[in-house]
Amino acid sequence: MPTLNESDIEQSLIDLLVAQGYEYFYGPDIAPYSANSQREGFDSVILEKHLKESLKRLNPDIPESARHEAYQHIINLGSADLMANNEKFHNYLTDGITVEYFKDGNTQGIDVKLLDLENVTRNSFWVVNQFVIKENNNEKRLDVVIFVNGLPLLVVELKSAIDEKATLERAFTQIQNYKKAVPSIFYYNSLCVISDGIDARVSSVSAPFSRYLAWKSPEKKENGIIPEMQIMVEKMLDKKVLLRLIRYNTVFEQEEKKDEKTGLLSVVKVKKIAAYHQYYAVEKAVKETLRATHEQEGDRKIGVIWHTQGSGKSLSMVFYTGQIVVEPEMKNPTIVILTDRNDLDDQLFSTFGNCKQLLRQTPVQAESREDLKELLKVSGGGVIFTTIQKFSPSEGNIYETLSERSNIIVVADEAHRSQYGFKGREVETEDGSEIRYGNAKYLRDALPKASFIGFTGTPIDKADRSTRRVFGDEIDIYDIKQAVDDGATVPISYESRLVKIRFNQEVVNKIDYAVDEIPGATEEQKEKAKKKNAQIDAIVGHPERLQDIAKDIVEHFEARQKTFEGKAMVVCMTRQIAVNLYRDIVNLRPDWHDDELMKGAIKIVMTSSSDDPESFQAHHTSKEDRKKLALRLKDANDLLQMVIVQSMWLTGFDVPCLHTMYIDKKMQGANLMQAIARVNRVYKDKPGGLIVDYIGIGQDLRNAMGVYIQSGGEGEAVRDIAEAIAGMKTKFEIVDQMFHGFDYKQYFKAGHNEKLKILLGASNFILQNEKLKDRFLAEIIALSKLFAMAVPSFEAELIRDEVAFFQAIKARINKFIPSTGKSDRQVETAVRQILDEALASDGVVDIFEAAGIKTPTLDILSEEFLLEVKNMEQKNLAFELLRKLLNDEVTIRKRKNIIQGKKFSEMLQNVIKRYHNNQIDTAQVIQELSKIAHEMKLEDRKAEELGLSSEEYAFYSVLAH
Repeated sequence: MPTLNESDIEQSLIDLLVAQGYEYFYGPDIAPYSANSQREGFDSVILEKHLKESLKRLNPDIPESARHEAYQHIINLGSADLMANNEKFHNYLTDGITVEYFKDGNTQGIDVKLLDLENVTRNSFWVVNQFVIKENNNEKRLDVVIFVNGLPLLVVELKSAIDEKATLERAFTQIQNYKKAVPSIFYYNSLCVISDGIDARVSSVSAPFSRYLAWKSPEKKENGIIPEMQIMVEKMLDKKVLLRLIRYNTVFEQEEKKDEKTGLLSVVKVKKIAAYHQYYAVEKAVKETLRATHEQEGDRKIGVIWHTQGSGKSLSMVFYTGQIVVEPEMKNPTIVILTDRNDLDDQLFSTFGNCKQLLRQTPVQAESREDLKELLKVSGGGVIFTTIQKFSPSEGNIYETLSERSNIIVVADEAHRSQYGFKGREVETEDGSEIRYGNAKYLRDALPKASFIGFTGTPIDKADRSTRRVFGDEIDIYDIKQAVDDGATVPISYESRLVKIRFNQEVVNKIDYAVDEIPGATEEQKEKAKKKNAQIDAIVGHPERLQDIAKDIVEHFEARQKTFEGKAMVVCMTRQIAVNLYRDIVNLRPDWHDDELMKGAIKIVMTSSSDDPESFQAHHTSKEDRKKLALRLKDANDLLQMVIVQSMWLTGFDVPCLHTMYIDKKMQGANLMQAIARVNRVYKDKPGGLIVDYIGIGQDLRNAMGVYIQSGGEGEAVRDIAEAIAGMKTKFEIVDQMFHGFDYKQYFKAGHNEKLKILLGASNFILQNEKLKDRFLAEIIALSKLFAMAVPSFEAELIRDEVAFFQAIKARINKFIPSTGKSDRQVETAVRQILDEALASDGVVDIFEAAGIKTPTLDILSEEFLLEVKNMEQKNLAFELLRKLLNDEVTIRKRKNIIQGKKFSEMLQNVIKRYHNNQIDTAQVIQELSKIAHEMKLEDRKAEELGLSSEEYAFYSVLAH
């Protein structure tokens, strides 16, 4: 079989980019001291010569002194902090660099462009491979760097498509290593790409591996057929798309993080780049906006973007706004960001406030009706946040006209929740009665020529003509299935745990679903409305029922934490029930409670007024309190593990480490879909989120999914936990049968020393056959993931110890071979706490010690060590051990002496190939590997005999070769 190594993948990428109009250069050909040198030294990451030429080409009409000053700004960013430099350079890249110069005796300011965003052809795009950087006594050779106008905007790390150990995760790790070794190239980085030639992922310099996503084609039929790398090059690395992605779809956000040791909060910068679904949706939305706002032909209905919760809807709104505010045809528009709740207004305003650089202005938040009127009575410009309730007239049923401009865009969050109410209704007043309308009508009184676009995380019912009448049809759909497939969200499982006190239908019918939809009502007003139904409060909040729920939540959550750690949210019907449930939980776990806001493992998030019961007052939270609690909940290392809510934090609230939601509140439709999506965020080893139902929302979920399917969505909002359990049992049977002929169950009765022998024997049994080993590793990953989703359940508890044993075997095997990285990292920690105590009692078992030989701390090529390996009883283990050690040695030698490294690499591959083809047995392959080790030893002596250093001998080897 012909090989397909990294250099082949590299060449394939280069060919694809050249076909896109990029110019190719081999790194050494433009290196310092070459005939076509483009940079001053190997410690330089910018192609200085080409950059200077580009600055002149892009800015021909400004003085050379101004261009020189701009150049100095670029090469001297003024900080040792990678993210600070990256943000500063990004601003230079997108805005240009303002410099001062003297003209006619006056100082003038002028912007020096680094990119031409209007005329893409005026920019140069170079692809350079084997790019060597020397920095801080480190030398690194990057696979591929893409330069635009001499600036290294993209770093691409490649692995082989057919080497199962050369994974994307290892490519990601390589980039993290580069960031530490040669950080200066990442000062100028716009995107990082990792690929094996088939799969390809992209993200920002600050992103974790979980946020590296594929760039899919808008032509959906191409996805899954054309390699991802090719799609990424042809679609994302299209010159125009790349520049628009950098200019309009990149933001820097501030995130507060707590130091694990000191507990002190600090602000860190995080760079975020649009995923493909966000980029294409915004491009379509901009096009529809220009159509809808046309003076003569526009219908003022831009449309609706339906992107499932957790897929970055808020940032999509930022990217859209950032593009519209600078769109020349819009002539300095005003953007009104509209929500229907104060907490959502605050959350969205915070997101936009973090992205001021992209918006080219600071967003403002209307504090009152009067403030809103003043903000809208302007001639142009502005990004204004308000709730729709502020458009309600203080008296009468007509809202004054604030502006008749046609370049006002109203961006509605959750488009089909409170945007209607055009028909009048008669209401009783002190003076008799009058006709009142919904706030949507008053909004149009105020802004009669405004255009409307809606963003929603839930679908529009086919029968829902109101949404289409207000906003227009869907602009773009990104559903649950696509989000989970792309890794943008995780799947959600559903578990019904109805308690013993049941509701009869009469009681269920009395539950007021619509109470949360009262327009303009405060939380306290809503609560008073609920109190009218005393029967429901008495039944749902029955003391015995709440005690049962409290006990179940505590036991269930603690069992979940043993499998993988995370946070939980409990949703109650009323504040009174929330307070009572809190009391019952802390009665069971007193150490969870603490009076101080910043301490304790459980909190209630709610407001209260002075006329509320005394029991409410201890749980009252201000806006500032809730910000602090939100930070605590989002911090995976903070002791706050569980929050109880009634209506807050159920929409627009993002806590990636939240893995379980306990629901004891009746919800329907969009409200229900938004609430459950709190647990679908991607986070480290989280295999999925779990919804635990205590009140019977199963039918409501099915109804919501009916709307979802009818609206064209694919995938399941939730999957029954029974499916995970059934899948777990099937995978367990498969793995269990792999040990046919080896009685691993004796392990559970054995003593500590005997257990280690059984563990080694089981590892040896799996390693006897390469196909068996590969199959075992694949199946245990699947089993572990399903097991993590099925905990806690009776079925999972039955096989807990066996799964732990299989995990231990996998861990032992991975000690001998480089990690496959096939997503097992995401589930290994998910079972880390269920390993049998005897296995974990002494920490990690050293593979050499467990195999009965001394750790080769000094010389793995010594006669003594090789003899020990050859004499090991477990021959399969001996082979894997020796192969791993020699492979590591060859890797090291390749760095020092490429000729020697290549020679031993070929020898090693040849021996292993003969072994896999059954041409030699285990004993013979160990003998052959030992010979290679002897050859290495002899080779080392040659340098000594010639009196050469390792570097001199490497040079000598090249000449001799």
